[in-house]
Amino acid sequence: MTKRKKQAKILRDFRKIHRYSGISLFVFFFVISITGLLLGWKKDSKELLLPNTYQGTSSSLKDWKSIDFLHQKVTDYVVKNTADQTSYIVDRIDVRKEKGIAKFIFTNRYEAQIDCATGKILNFQKRHSDVIENIHDGSIIDIYFNLNGTPVKLIYTTVMSLALFIFTVTGFWLWYGPKRMRAQRS
Repeated sequence: MTKRKKQAKILRDFRKIHRYSGISLFVFFFVISITGLLLGWKKDSKELLLPNTYQGTSSSLKDWKSIDFLHQKVTDYVVKNTADQTSYIVDRIDVRKEKGIAKFIFTNRYEAQIDCATGKILNFQKRHSDVIENIHDGSIIDIYFNLNGTPVKLIYTTVMSLALFIFTVTGFWLWYGPKRMRAQRS
C-alpha cells in the first residue's frame, strides 16, 4: 500500500470515529454547551441565575460577629419570613472577607447573605446556578438517585473529556490531512 493510500485510509478512519462519536454524544454536548454558556453568564444575569453579592459594613474580622451568632440570625429570618422551615438546612457557608459578608447556602438552593459585622440580612434569594452546574457536570443523577459519592459524575466527566480530546485530534487531522496530501501531490 502506498503512503498516500495509507494517509487516505487514516483520514477515512478518523472521519468515522469523528462522525459516530458526534452522533452518539450529540445530546450530551448540546447540554454541556447550553449549561456552560449559562454558567459563564451567571454573575452577569441580573440575578436570574445567581444573586448578586452584596457589600457588608466591615471587612475587618475583629468587627465581625461569631458564625454561631450569624447562623442564628439567618435561622430566625428564615423561620419568620418563609412558610416552609423544614427544608432550610445549611449546605455550606461562603465567607467573603473582602465584602464583609457570609452567604449561607441551603440544600434547597436558597441563599441568605448576611453582614458579618451587624448581623443584618442583606439578601435572601434562590440560586438557580447550582442546579445548572449539577446538570452540567452530571452530578444531578447522583443527587436524584441519592448515590454515595459521585460515580455518575466521574464517569460522565471522564467520557465527555475523552470525547472532546478525540474530537480535537480527529478534527485536526480531518482539516490538516487533506492539506498535507495535496502538498505532497504537488
